[in-house]
Amino acid sequence: LSRAALLDIFLMFWIVVAFYFLVLDREQRRARWLAVLEAGRDPNRRPKLGFPWYRIACAIALGLACGVKWSGLWYLILFAIAVAVFDMSARRSAGVRRWITDSIPEGIGWAFAIVGLAVLAYLGTWWGWFASDDGYFRHWYAQSNGLSGDRFIDPLVNLWHYHVEAYTFHTGLSSKHQYQSWPWQWLLLGRPVAFYWNTDGPCGAASCASEILLLGTPLLWWSFLPALVALVWLAVARRDSRAWLILVCALAGIVPWFRDMPEHRTMFYFYALPAEPFLVLAVVYVLGAIIGPARHLRPNSDQRLIGAIIAGTYVLLVAACFAYFYPIYSGMDITYTEWFSRMWLGSRWV
Repeated sequence: LSRAALLDIFLMFWIVVAFYFLVLDREQRRARWLAVLEAGRDPNRRPKLGFPWYRIACAIALGLACGVKWSGLWYLILFAIAVAVFDMSARRSAGVRRWITDSIPEGIGWAFAIVGLAVLAYLGTWWGWFASDDGYFRHWYAQSNGLSGDRFIDPLVNLWHYHVEAYTFHTGLSSKHQYQSWPWQWLLLGRPVAFYWNTDGPCGAASCASEILLLGTPLLWWSFLPALVALVWLAVARRDSRAWLILVCALAGIVPWFRDMPEHRTMFYFYALPAEPFLVLAVVYVLGAIIGPARHLRPNSDQRLIGAIIAGTYVLLVAACFAYFYPIYSGMDITYTEWFSRMWLGSRWV
């Protein structure tokens, strides 16, 4: 996507940064609760746990993600809820008697704080527009009402109008496109996007082809769905919050787009990019389960050896699959026959 200068790589970056700080915040808060218990203090007396700087950083990263594309809003909602759930879980683990009722006021407060900080960070991404005199809709209210200048509140009024117009345009965009696809096709690689195509060569043959195709490594992407199914089972069986977090983060990048399908909104495969890091984490989590834990194994057990062989073989096959498709990721000049041999789903990839 960097070759085409599309925004989604930056959206994915800030979401991953926010996720990183969310996890650090969870670990920090749990460590502070543990320190309270080790110090012999009563966890029911609402001990001070210090300022959650990682939580603030997470909120700012989410605001910057929304500043790239509004679809970051789903992760803002999800991570605000996750903070409240993590705090509730930490209190329960620490032995707080009223861990639910004690968590609600603070959880609601922090949810609003995270959203508020994200909004401020988001507005910060518009500083160039605020500082300009000729930005799009910059003086919309004054011009529409024949005023000589903006009122104090008009910059925000004009920005809101800009957002309404942008939202109306994009939700009403239903023009057919050769490479459009629906959310249910994304994990199946049902319709990748061609960014570049050339047949001039040279390739040493009568017919040449050079293409940059936005196509995920097939073996990896086709393993995402079974990995998600296994992740659900492991999340339930192990009662592991890590598995649930990976699952909801992966779904947050794809499921919300289904709501636009009845309106036949024009969508593309690269909209799934924010979900990809979490889909890969789902695969990693399942591979870890296949390898098994380092402890609690029977003496002379070959479980980890067998699991490591399975996981290692899978990783090598994914690497080999990527190497095979690399020519059509990078625009290499190859023969038409070599190009067509990589069109595994025929006309869906052409």
